Amino acid sequence: MELREETTRKCYATALRMASRRLTSLYDEVMAPAGLRSTQFAILGELARGDGMTINELARALVLDRSGAGHSLRPLERDGLVSMTKGTADKRSVRITLTDEGRRRYEQATVLWHSAQDQVAEVLGTAVADELRAQLSDIAQDDRLTTR
Repeated sequence: MELREETTRKCYATALRMASRRLTSLYDEVMAPAGLRSTQFAILGELARGDGMTINELARALVLDRSGAGHSLRPLERDGLVSMTKGTADKRSVRITLTDEGRRRYEQATVLWHSAQDQVAEVLGTAVADELRAQLSDIAQDDRLTTR
C-alpha cells in the first residue's frame, strides 16, 4: 500500500494527466457555448493557420497518432467545420481544410478560450503559467521522451 502511494505521488505522468484533466475540464466548460471541446479547438486552430494540411501533418503538429487525429476529425467534418478531400498526387493522402463555418466557430471559441487562459494565469500567476506552458511545449516536442 505504501509503495503504491509513493509511486503515484512521484509519477511525472500521473501528475501531468491529473493537471491535464483539470485544465481540459476548465477549457471544455468555458468553450461549451461555442460547441467545441478543447481538442477540437486545437485542431481548428492548426487549420486556421494556413490553407489546410494532411492528417499526418495535423497529427505531427498536435502530437497525436494518425488514427487519433482521424477519430477527432470525424465530428468536425460531420458538423461542417472541416472539409476532407483525397490528395491529388497521392490518393491515400487526405487533405483537411477549415470551412467558413469552421472559421466562424473557431473565432467564436477564441473569445471564450481567452477567458479560460485568463483564469489559468490568474490562479497560477502569469509568469508561472507562461513558464509552465513553455516547459510543457518543450516536453511535447522532445523526441527523446518516446520509445519509438
